[in-house]
Amino acid sequence: MHRIIFGVIAAMLLQAGFIGSALAQGAQPAGQGGGQQGYEGADQSAAGPAGASRPLEMPILYVTGIEVLRSSMDPKIDLIHVTGLVSSVGWSTPQLVPFFYGKPADDVLDLQFIATSPQQSQKAEGFVPVSAMFTLEPGHPYKGVRVRAADNALNLKQLPGSAHADVKADDCKQCMGKKFAEKGKSPAGTANVVREEDLPRGFRTIVPTHGVTGIVHNPNRINLILDENNTIVMAFWE
Repeated sequence: MHRIIFGVIAAMLLQAGFIGSALAQGAQPAGQGGGQQGYEGADQSAAGPAGASRPLEMPILYVTGIEVLRSSMDPKIDLIHVTGLVSSVGWSTPQLVPFFYGKPADDVLDLQFIATSPQQSQKAEGFVPVSAMFTLEPGHPYKGVRVRAADNALNLKQLPGSAHADVKADDCKQCMGKKFAEKGKSPAGTANVVREEDLPRGFRTIVPTHGVTGIVHNPNRINLILDENNTIVMAFWE
C-alpha cells in the first residue's frame, strides 16, 4: 500500500518539478475582518487588538511524527513526511527547512519545522495539527533525519522508517475558570487545577498586581491572566 501511495505522490512531485524542495500543507491563515480595536480582535479567535501585523516564520510548537518512504523504482527518492502541532489557529504555510547546508559528520539531515505565525494573539482553544513534506534527491548521503520544533526534537536513525513523539502538555483549551498551581503545589489529576508542570515551556502568568514588560511577542508562549484567587480568567497565545 505504501508503494502505491508513494508512487502517486512521487509522480506528482516529478511533474511539478519539486524534487529536492519542501512541500507543506496545514492550517489556513486567520481571517482579517474589520472591526474596532479592543481586547478581543476582529478575528473572534484572537485575543489581542485588531490591526496588529506581525506574521513571522518561526518554529512550530511540537513535532509529533516522522515517516520516510522510499520509491521502488530507480532512481530511488526518499519522501520525508512530518507531522506536528501549532499552538493555535492562524498559523499557515508549514514547511521543513534544512538547519544547515553541507554534509554533517553524523550523516543525519537536520530539519527545522517552521510556519508563518498568526498576525494577532490567539485564544487558547487547543493545539492544531499540521504537516509538511521534504523530498531527498537520489544518491543523497543521509542515513537519518532529525526534525526540530520549538519545544522538542524527533530523530529517525534509519531510512526509510518512522518515529513518533507523544505530546502530553496541556493545551489550555479548558484552562479558564480553573485554579493555577505552581510547581509542586498540587498532585497530578487534581480537579479544576492547572499545574505548572503540565503547561508548555515558557508560559507566563499575569496576576492583578503585576505589569508586563517588553515588546517581544512569542506565538509559542501561552499567557495566563489570573485573578486575586489564582483563578485563570483568560488564556491566550501571544
